[in-house]
Amino acid sequence: MDGWTEIVLAHPVAVVGKAALIALGARLSVWIMDRVIGTAVAARSRGRFRLDTRRSRTLTKLLHNAVAYLIYLAAIVWILRVFGVDPGPVLAGAGIIGLAIGFGAQNLIRDVITGFFILLEDQFAVGDVVQIGSFKGTVEEIGLRVTKLRSWTGELHIIPNGSIAQVTNFSVYPSLAVVDVPVAGDVDPDEAIRVINEAVGRLHEEYESVLKPPEVLGIQTIGLSETVLRVVAECSPNRQTEVSRLLNREIKKALDRAGLRMRSG
Repeated sequence: MDGWTEIVLAHPVAVVGKAALIALGARLSVWIMDRVIGTAVAARSRGRFRLDTRRSRTLTKLLHNAVAYLIYLAAIVWILRVFGVDPGPVLAGAGIIGLAIGFGAQNLIRDVITGFFILLEDQFAVGDVVQIGSFKGTVEEIGLRVTKLRSWTGELHIIPNGSIAQVTNFSVYPSLAVVDVPVAGDVDPDEAIRVINEAVGRLHEEYESVLKPPEVLGIQTIGLSETVLRVVAECSPNRQTEVSRLLNREIKKALDRAGLRMRSG
């Protein structure tokens, strides 16, 4: 038998039961603290100096992870003491004390500190669409050590916080949808602009993602067989693709109804 098996068999059922209760208590404590943290952050979100939804979700996850780590670590140490095992040598034997002064711990500390600064400076939050290095996706979690991104095709990218050097956040400020409309060269551009303005001018009243009335900027380019008109619309953060498709649909329908040909071929 190995050492741990001998330790378990050498102790009466009461001691083993106490260890089980400690483990169960730790799990229950994490559950309770999760509810307490959620309630506290929700209350903070309704105060005078309230947190916005983005930061509330991020803070909730970060605090939950920190509290869970501390509770489970305390439970492990307590269980070791219940079995009469001095946790100091055990932790040292497991390499934790050695790790604390090693390069690995330096990386761990860097990851944790960077994670707190990400939250403190509001660089990005849970639910934001960001690009970190070559990875782009929606932030699912900002933990003590890592940030998790979910790409639009479903992949989950797990990035150590300490390796995050540059972030592009697409969810902070409004985006701009840009659509170029190629109409046939013999179409009167003023008539085409009028038709397009009528088609898209009230979309902001029908769709929440369109923040302002779309605008035809004018003629973008002139070719031998086409005139390209540019249409722009200010939209909610990271919704430019959706709004561009909406503009394309409404513009195409309006031009067809007016008998104005788009460039063919």
